[in-house]
Amino acid sequence: MPVTTWTLGSVRITSVKEIELPILGAGLVPQATPERLAQHAWLAPHFVTPAGELRVLIQALVVESQGRRIVVDTCVGNDKDRALPPLHQLNTSFLDDLAAAGFPRESIDTVVCTHLHVDHVGWNTMKLGGRWVPTFPNARYLVVRREWEHWSKEDDRSMGDILGDSVRPVFEAGLVDLVEPGHAVTGEVALEPTPGHTPGHASVRIRSGDAEGVITGDLMHHPVQCAHPDWGSNADSEPALAAATRRAFLAAHAGRPVLVIGTHFAGPHAGQIVRDGAAYRFAVG
Repeated sequence: MPVTTWTLGSVRITSVKEIELPILGAGLVPQATPERLAQHAWLAPHFVTPAGELRVLIQALVVESQGRRIVVDTCVGNDKDRALPPLHQLNTSFLDDLAAAGFPRESIDTVVCTHLHVDHVGWNTMKLGGRWVPTFPNARYLVVRREWEHWSKEDDRSMGDILGDSVRPVFEAGLVDLVEPGHAVTGEVALEPTPGHTPGHASVRIRSGDAEGVITGDLMHHPVQCAHPDWGSNADSEPALAAATRRAFLAAHAGRPVLVIGTHFAGPHAGQIVRDGAAYRFAVG
């Protein structure tokens, strides 16, 4: 798949795509029915299909800052048993695409997990000789302590053995740093607490020179949530908190020159939050 890049000051961000899926709103944002989506003309053509499905992307973002190569979220991964059929036993060219973009896996020095859901940790590991081994052997994997404490106790296997095949192996390899909210990855890149989707969810804030951007993680899953921040994902751990976090994020960024990169946003992936009457929309181009 082709890659997309953005530059913020001296920071470069590269999108490396794994898969793109059309999903009915009922499978992700239940209130996003085709009829309701059709009321927002700005969603077409990038973010909805002609049939009224949500266009959803699974991607990794590589952030280059102050000599560091940071992968933000590692998608679904290959060869993994997953309960959701479109994610089960993938066999994609992701690692080849990553290398072709200039980032062979051995060159990555940091992996940021915005949270520990199935589509954000998969390429933490790869299958080698029948074992799950760290994909990025020279990287430190950053996980918010509260996120790990929650899922290590919960160990929800409804989507598959995510901790067993994608998280615990990097702990066992001694590659994980448990960090606190607000952790500075570099002088230009920091984790920003955006809880609700999961207890320890973090977005990634980038500030370089006069430029500013944010990688959302699952703060939002789809641009329609700019217009309807109360429309939650059925994967939100704490729906009321997730909605409050979205509302605060939108109010803080509307009308400001902040590049918002939606981790699951299809099409252009990145844009700005603008006011649209009493609500907001996602503006691209």
